[in-house]
Amino acid sequence: MSESCCSHGCAAPTAADPSPRYRRVLWIALIINAAMFAVELAGGLQSGSVSLLADSVDFFGDAANYGISLLVLGMALTWRARAALFKGLTMGAFGVFVLVKALWSAAAGAVPEPTTMGAIGLLALVANVSVAVMLYAWREGDANMRSVWLCSRNDAIGNIAVMAAALGVFGTGSGWPDLAVAAVMGLLALTAAHSVVEQANAELRREAAPRALT
Repeated sequence: MSESCCSHGCAAPTAADPSPRYRRVLWIALIINAAMFAVELAGGLQSGSVSLLADSVDFFGDAANYGISLLVLGMALTWRARAALFKGLTMGAFGVFVLVKALWSAAAGAVPEPTTMGAIGLLALVANVSVAVMLYAWREGDANMRSVWLCSRNDAIGNIAVMAAALGVFGTGSGWPDLAVAAVMGLLALTAAHSVVEQANAELRREAAPRALT
């Protein structure tokens, strides 16, 4: 069987002995996310869409996360868990930023341009689904690997929501669909952050336990 095939009887992959394939996938994911950050930032500013701007910040954070993951590959579990903890806190900060930005835009009453929102949302969906498919085999790894998978999964869900928001803005002539999606994306980021931080802290406690007994 190929290394990408892992049934329930297979052991979960870990970053302690990373495969060259996993490194390649992370590099590809980093490049895709960095490019989409630039595209969505420009599109969000042009269209006035909060959800696109939120997604662009998410792409930037994910590119940084992939870079951190590449840095700690092969290191001890303690360092990988610390990296995951940092990424989880970053995801949480992103969620708070999006919620604050949505509130500010609601007060301003701006209406985004839906065509640009929909087109860029579709492009982002293709990018994120491609990355998520590449990372699927490592979704049950340690906290660091799990955080990478969760970022990609959440991004794909967010892109579908952005496209739905574009349809909503087009149909209603109101900015509320865009703001609602931005708020959901913020809450999704907070939920994922909690999951990653919880697992990372558990791994750090397990690593610290044997040292405390000596």
